[in-house]
Amino acid sequence: MTTRWPRVKRPDKFEHFLNRAEVVSEMSTCLRRKIGAIIVSKDGVELSSGYVGSPRGTEHCIDTGICLRRQLNIAPGERYELCRSVHAEQNAIINAARTGVNIVGGEMYLSSQRNEEAYDKSRGEHARIYGPCMICKKLIINAGITKVHMREKGVGVRSYDVEELKRLLAEEEDKIRETLRPKRRKKGSSKKGK
Repeated sequence: MTTRWPRVKRPDKFEHFLNRAEVVSEMSTCLRRKIGAIIVSKDGVELSSGYVGSPRGTEHCIDTGICLRRQLNIAPGERYELCRSVHAEQNAIINAARTGVNIVGGEMYLSSQRNEEAYDKSRGEHARIYGPCMICKKLIINAGITKVHMREKGVGVRSYDVEELKRLLAEEEDKIRETLRPKRRKKGSSKKGK
């Protein structure tokens, strides 16, 4: 008589790669979020990974306990040039380049988990998927990555193809232009103080 082993359910590749990105995120050194990224080839082979953290050889935010963007009360999605960390998406692309791995045509999987204490719930910051920032969108597009799949812990999963990333990038640029555009005065209003 042959003994049958019980059937074991394993995750599909999509879930597996999101889980792998979550494991990578455990290395994150950001005070606000744990984010991990992996890049997978067209035929399902993991090519590269990266997590959010300070540049090689520099102090990490979790070690210093300082987040400049938080000290300046900068909202999520804004002023990333002030952040000392290199984003997970950027590090995954950089790590592929450092090792000579071709990522053109690949897909990126991201896992993100917020430190709830670092976000303002009154602004709805805890309940949405932000997706890659403007800088990362540009890098992903130029690196030749075809899709991005992001899981925000406690919120859900969202996927972006290159065309959607381009559209979102254009929308963000339009919003910036609008905020920078000088306000027009109404006809007939006079300058004060003259």
